[in-house]
Parts: sequence; C-alpha cells; structure tokens
Amino acid sequence: MNKIINTVGVIGKTNDLIVNNTLPRLVDYLAEKEIKIIASEATALLLARPEVTPGDFTEIGNHCDIAIVVGGDGSFLTAARNLVDYDIPLVGVNEGRLGFLVDISPNNLLERLDEIFNGNFKIEERSLLHAELLRDGERISESNAFNDVILHKWNTVRMIEFDTYINDQFVNSQRSDGLIVSTPTGSTAYALSGGGPLIHPSMDAILLVPICPHTLSNRPIVVNGDSTIVLDIRECFYDHAQMACDGQVSIALHDHDKIVISKKNKALRLIHPADHNHFEILRAKLGWG
Repeated sequence: MNKIINTVGVIGKTNDLIVNNTLPRLVDYLAEKEIKIIASEATALLLARPEVTPGDFTEIGNHCDIAIVVGGDGSFLTAARNLVDYDIPLVGVNEGRLGFLVDISPNNLLERLDEIFNGNFKIEERSLLHAELLRDGERISESNAFNDVILHKWNTVRMIEFDTYINDQFVNSQRSDGLIVSTPTGSTAYALSGGGPLIHPSMDAILLVPICPHTLSNRPIVVNGDSTIVLDIRECFYDHAQMACDGQVSIALHDHDKIVISKKNKALRLIHPADHNHFEILRAKLGWG
C-alpha cells in the first residue's frame, strides 16, 4: 500500500463509554491532518462533529483509503465481513476484552497513527470463509465469515446428526452439538475453546472442530485452504439447529439442509504496527510464560 491516505473510514463501538473517549481523540488527530472522515452512521451520530460525514459500509468501502475500527474483536469481525469486497485495509484499535484482531492500544493510538501515516507498518492478508445454505437444491442464504462458520444446536439438549464431505469425499457421520469450520484467524476463537489447534494466520488452511461429539475418537481436522466442505444435515429436530457466521449472522436449519463452505475468493488486508509479532500476542492473550 503506497498510496497517500486522504480519506479514512471510522467504525466505532458506540455503546461503550471507554470507546466514546477514544473516538474524539481519533477524529481530532485526523481533522488536524485535514483527512476526510467518513464514519459509520451510528459513530457519526455519536460524535456529532462537522468534520465527520456519515456513511454506510458501501460508502466507506468505495471512498476510503483505510478504515479504522475502534472497539473489540466483535466490531472488527463485522467490519471485516462487510468491507472485504472493497479491498480496503483495516486498522484495529483495541477497546474490547481479548483483542486478537485489534492490536493497537488506545494508550499509544496517536503514536501508532503517526507510524501508519509515515508508512511505517506491516500489511497482512487474512483469508475468510464463504458459506451457502442450500434447501431443496436452492440457495436460501449466504454470508462471509472472518473467524468461523458454525453448525450448532440451540433451544434443545438433543444432538444434531449430519454427514461431512470434503472435496466430494465422505469423511464421517456424526452425532454432536455441532461443528466449527474455522479460518486460521478463527483458530484462536471458538475453535480454540473446542480443543482445536492454533494455526498461524499466514497458513492456507481450514480447521474443522467438532462440538461435544458423541464419539470420543472424533477429533479436529486441518485441511487445505482450497477445500470445499459440505455439511449435510440429516436430523436437527424441529429447526433446533442453526448456521452462524462469526457468531453474528445466524439462520435456522431444517432437516436435509446442506451447508457449503469454501475459502472466499478475496482476502482481507490488515494493517499492523511495524513491530507486530503474532507470537507475542499469543503469549499476552493466552497467558503463556
């Protein structure tokens, strides 16, 4: 990324008092540099500043050189899914709890922004998943996922029965509480709590982690990133199962639905500080020595 930054998108978590203190500092910094600011509509309403133009994800994607997300990983996931098709790099400012994706601290926000505007940063590509839900052979829903696509039960204690296929090859039939299909980025999210391995985000891979399988020999699987995964729902007991993308986009499932999951054909670009170190983040967030 060598182009001059003239317009910046700002996306903030607007229901957090701490974030509400960081956003005005960010706007002051950008306004002083005479950078045009397009903020998500809720963020612009909160700021109520004449320098800030409200806009949706389409306007931010079409007109901004970079987007800055102020919040937690949840805010970043929403921005990632909605902006990946616009090839706009994202910067994350961590005002959440864990913050694997948002790696700039508000305490040194202005210093880090100076580095970015001076060209001193790393840029990294991360893969996403694309999920389609087929019912009676027709596509009824589709969504992107930055962390994971999850087949899971809800509102019941009964397990889901489904078959898994990878590249048209039958893998297994299982009875379980569901399955997590994760990107390498998502390996530090729900997949980790399900017993999955940590996968470096630079790897071209997809991770499958069963959720409470009935058979104890059913273990996580890592496959090539170009694989196509099909989950064929045999029985989910009166719509008591859902497909969820990043835990934010959910749709109820019926018996005999099919979920088709593959790597999205576009990657997301992330901007990190020049001294960004993935293993340092793992040590800090996971409490390693």
